[in-house]
Amino acid sequence: MKILKQTIAAASLAVAGIAATPLAAQVSGNIAVVNPPATIAGSSALSTAYQQINTTYAAQITQAQQKQQQAQALLQQLDTNNDGNLDQAEQQAAQTAPQAQQIQTLEREIAQLQNQVDAARVYAIEQILQQYGAALQTVVSADNIQVVLSPEAVAWSNPATNINQKVVNALNTRVPSVQITPPQGWQPSQQAVGVFQQVQQILMVAAARQQAAAAQQPAAQATGR
Repeated sequence: MKILKQTIAAASLAVAGIAATPLAAQVSGNIAVVNPPATIAGSSALSTAYQQINTTYAAQITQAQQKQQQAQALLQQLDTNNDGNLDQAEQQAAQTAPQAQQIQTLEREIAQLQNQVDAARVYAIEQILQQYGAALQTVVSADNIQVVLSPEAVAWSNPATNINQKVVNALNTRVPSVQITPPQGWQPSQQAVGVFQQVQQILMVAAARQQAAAAQQPAAQATGR
């Protein structure tokens, strides 16, 4: 099953948007701002589902990583001048090189393995997404919100208008857990695939920030800060 082969570049969907304040939606005439993919990414159900998927599909994840390393090694063989890139002459030579067919085969195998993992992730997100509308309505009713906007529609907003965390809390109540094994014949909705791509981007940004923070700690300790 082909789920996706690329992620959407959406820097505005950084995981920092999940944070909210207790005064959310009580300013600007009860106008609130919410980021749906960020709330789904911040839900307990998704966190647990992703952990379960990493365990259940550990073999596929490991195989995909190993095949990716094999493909990278073959690409390095085609980089005859060892500059880390394939220039025009190297690309032309690669078209008839025996490594080219091997790389294509590995890429197909990687895609098949990754699609199994991604299908489980999309299925988990689709179940949470089905409860998103009701979770948002719970917050809207409780806070007497009149207008809800997405971050893309707002040039600037007071942090107090952000209701992401409130929606996350409502989602955690409505859908504490989800299944990770798609039923026979299941096909993902286009909306679920789109949200999955955005959630992946959010998690990538969060992981990059964690790595950067971890890298800064030894430097700070070395300087005695």
